[in-house]
Amino acid sequence: MSLDHEAQAKEKAREYFRTKGTQLPAPVIRERIADAVRALDEFLAPLSAEQAARATVPGEWTIHEIVDHLIETYRPGLDELWCLLAGRRPPGEPIPAGLQSKAPLLRPWPWLRDELRRVHAEVLKTLDAVPPDFKTDAKAPLVMVVNVKDAQEKTTPLTWVEDLDWKSYAIVSWRLHAIDHLKQARKVLGPMGA
Repeated sequence: MSLDHEAQAKEKAREYFRTKGTQLPAPVIRERIADAVRALDEFLAPLSAEQAARATVPGEWTIHEIVDHLIETYRPGLDELWCLLAGRRPPGEPIPAGLQSKAPLLRPWPWLRDELRRVHAEVLKTLDAVPPDFKTDAKAPLVMVVNVKDAQEKTTPLTWVEDLDWKSYAIVSWRLHAIDHLKQARKVLGPMGA
């Protein structure tokens, strides 16, 4: 991938952070996140443990593994959001992009679903408590992964660490992340004929 393609992808992402995160009022951030996590929860609700664990697309996680990944990234993400809302940069390294538990397929599907709902509820509860005029200069590092076309028009993931304010961090961590993995889960479910 050329440096020009990288620079364009990063600038496009940064413009998104500004216009869809930083510049929006806190209640709008909360509403957009609520819509995304609701859509994900509604998609997952009717799936059986067998459907969730079925591998249908080579190289893709199962739906079970996707939910495990979301839980494993949402939990430390919530800790980092609390740091930002306390006006502090979260300690340590950013959350790894492909984080999963040690044995994702051994976690019971009903537990995963319940835990995902609990974490979603805690995120929304946290955002509900943010005053509309809240401001802080604190930023958190977040591993960004964006699919871009290279010079041969092949889609390639571009990964970098971006420091984000609390609004952009929340939008990326719980809205974009939920939407991205909802699309992935739909792709995985497709071959099942559901």
